Amino acid sequence: MSDRLPHEKGFHISWDQIHRDSRALAWRLENEGKGSEAGEGWRAVVAITRGGMAPAMIVARELDIRTVDTISVKSYDHQSQSEAVVLKAPDAEIMGDGTGILIIDDLVDSGRTLELVRARYPKAHFATVYAKPKGRPMVDTFITEVSQDTWIFFPWDMALQYVEPYRGT
Repeated sequence: MSDRLPHEKGFHISWDQIHRDSRALAWRLENEGKGSEAGEGWRAVVAITRGGMAPAMIVARELDIRTVDTISVKSYDHQSQSEAVVLKAPDAEIMGDGTGILIIDDLVDSGRTLELVRARYPKAHFATVYAKPKGRPMVDTFITEVSQDTWIFFPWDMALQYVEPYRGT
């Protein structure tokens, strides 16, 4: 058992990095949508709020998908995970069973959020930028895997500030 706090094994992501990784996700997803029943590609992108919003915007732009919606799921309270609950669902008429829908999140950690959303939209394609081992079975496509004990610091959670040198002053 480690005495390390969740933030002590941190992986800091810059705006540039999330943009590059989200574009890489779009490239990986480019031909995946051709498998939808209509065969015409993705019908819509649904971002899991809040973390999935920036990657979903970038993926939608790169793949020229104009229909974008959100599903709001709460599964964290700061750095503690809790039971996942849907606070806001996307348009039911667009969603159906999820066929042709691309659901995007920034990270799959335990997989609880994606499990909840997948139960609602079983035929949707689930993609995340980053994945941890416990959650990997719940995601169809991802870009980078990180260890389960890594805490990812996203740019929307951070602010620039002075840091003392490692060896002091």
